[in-house]
Amino acid sequence: MGRPARDAPRSAPAPLRAAALLVAALCTLPLVVVVVGAADAGAAQVAQVLWRPRVAELLANSTALVVLTVAVTTAVGVGAAWLVERTTLAAAGFWRVALVCPLAVPAFVNSYAWISVWPQLEGLAGAVVVTSLSYFPFVFLPVSAVLRGLDPGLEDTARALGLGPWRAFGRAVLPQLRPAVLGGMLLVALHLLSEFGVLAMLRFPTFTTAILEQYQVAFNSTAGSLLACLLMTIALGLLTAELLLRGTARHARVARGSARRQVLAPLGRTAPLAVAALAALTLLSLGVPAVSLARWLLAGGADAEAASLARTLWGTVRLGLVAALLATVAAFPIAWLVARSRTWLAVAAERAIYVASSLPGVVVALALVTLAVRFARPLYQTSVVLVIAYTVLFLPRATVAIRAAIAHAPPELAETARSLGDGPLRTFVRVQLPLTLRGVLAGFALVFIAVATELTATLLLAPTGTETLATAFWSASESLDYAGAAPYAAAMVLVSAPVTYLLLRRGEEEQLP
Repeated sequence: MGRPARDAPRSAPAPLRAAALLVAALCTLPLVVVVVGAADAGAAQVAQVLWRPRVAELLANSTALVVLTVAVTTAVGVGAAWLVERTTLAAAGFWRVALVCPLAVPAFVNSYAWISVWPQLEGLAGAVVVTSLSYFPFVFLPVSAVLRGLDPGLEDTARALGLGPWRAFGRAVLPQLRPAVLGGMLLVALHLLSEFGVLAMLRFPTFTTAILEQYQVAFNSTAGSLLACLLMTIALGLLTAELLLRGTARHARVARGSARRQVLAPLGRTAPLAVAALAALTLLSLGVPAVSLARWLLAGGADAEAASLARTLWGTVRLGLVAALLATVAAFPIAWLVARSRTWLAVAAERAIYVASSLPGVVVALALVTLAVRFARPLYQTSVVLVIAYTVLFLPRATVAIRAAIAHAPPELAETARSLGDGPLRTFVRVQLPLTLRGVLAGFALVFIAVATELTATLLLAPTGTETLATAFWSASESLDYAGAAPYAAAMVLVSAPVTYLLLRRGEEEQLP
């Protein structure tokens, strides 16, 4: 098999470049606040804060957590996607939904569930277990979508040339998965860098827990800004590695191939083992939280006030829909530039939003509070600032999903539509949007679920009287009222699960011949 064809960079329309630049500039505002705060420190204070054994410990902990969890989630996500989409696995539709549902369970809820079952779980081992079970869907979801949409003729051609099943998969299919796999790995890594709740519960210190400690306990914003700058440097290293590994290979086809289903690989005698492996994964990622929630509900949580729960539920859904819509719209110009033009502007814009999202929620929240108080006081203590924080934190989730969809959408179709007289807007609506709709919906769903389960930024930025399911759960659990927290945790799952299910069902229907 030869190397994939490569596209020449395409010149992006000026409005698209301007929109991407505006989105990137707005996302970098929290970074500017952090850098300015760090610049206030003199050389002596910088050395005092950074050149300490404690910082070396935080660096080692953060690095070990990212390396181990990314490796585990990639192996689990790709392996599970292959079993579900490319083999004769029984009840593939059920597994497709079940393996994405852990996204609906907040990581901090998962962490407490595991601690209640296994009190000795803590440190690096505990953090890797809990975060891997919480984040492997970030890899499974995009890889599963790409496998479901690939032309089976690619693998058939490789088999016709004499390659065995595994070599054909490695030579013809695996390269097509590169954008989805790397995007999922990047999401996992950046999420780990900004994770707080899980690591605080498991008593595993990282840069994020140390930054929050500096801001809220030691009241030292300068030291917190210096540690945040170091965290941004790590994020830039990850982004650079992902950019180099991604390459410039073309993954789109003008035609989708013959209208037929995938030829599934027979599992044979290994079928029971595959089912057992996926069942164990589902039990560990969903069963443990479900058992804990059931115990809390039976302990009296089901008696929660219905009016309070309904009010909190509506507040969560409202914020989730608005933030998901804003993030999806904002992600499209950047995703298009990265997938199509690959200019310095595209790279810079993408790097900017990823670095901004790598900041812990508390840092982004406090930076936006500073900006609102100094330059836009009427926005202070409003939902506008909170929605902007959600967009900054979760914009990469929408960008990764949309970028992968655009990478597989043939640019020649849009060029043909333009040559036939369609304007840019008509071409986008009739050609480009239908081709990328699955990625757009995936990005929307990922952001909605993230907003519905976000904790740290919401605690700091939510206007007075505004409460979400995550903050209500945290308030109850912080006061050790676990029975009172159970209804809110269950509601978070119930809100997120239907969105994921509808997204997956739509993706299945679009693949039918």
